[in-house]
Amino acid sequence: KNLFGYRSEFVTDTKGLGIMNTLFFEYAEDPGFSIQREQGSLISHETGVTNTYSLTNIQDRGTLFIGPEIKVYKGQVIGRSSRNDDMRVNACKTKQLTNHRSKGEGVSVYFKTPKTMALEDALEYIADDELVEVTPKSVRIRKVILDEIEARRQRAQGLSL
Repeated sequence: KNLFGYRSEFVTDTKGLGIMNTLFFEYAEDPGFSIQREQGSLISHETGVTNTYSLTNIQDRGTLFIGPEIKVYKGQVIGRSSRNDDMRVNACKTKQLTNHRSKGEGVSVYFKTPKTMALEDALEYIADDELVEVTPKSVRIRKVILDEIEARRQRAQGLSL
């Protein structure tokens, strides 16, 4: 059980050259502890369609799992944060259109290719307060409680998610 999710870390550590072998010995009681992920998630703050303008600003805060023109909803995990805790971000924010010309006009922006999550990758990634949604067209990760205020309230009351 505790090796679940270790494969991707193992491949990264050995640069793809390591060989991992497992062997089933016996069923045993759950020891009750599991390895926790060191980084938080980037969570969509609102429902809408993502765009390149907002995602280029968000990509500095972590690794994205989605690209532009993707429908997202409030509470959906859209990336891995570079910090230890979860971060709410607005992936649907559009650039304000004005007639004013600025000095920054003509500056090219670089958008990194998002990391697409297969089902196995999503199952390895999720934390205790996250779920994996599987549909015929996509694999998404979401928070158990989509509303940020309700999640904080339950955490403060000491309720498990």
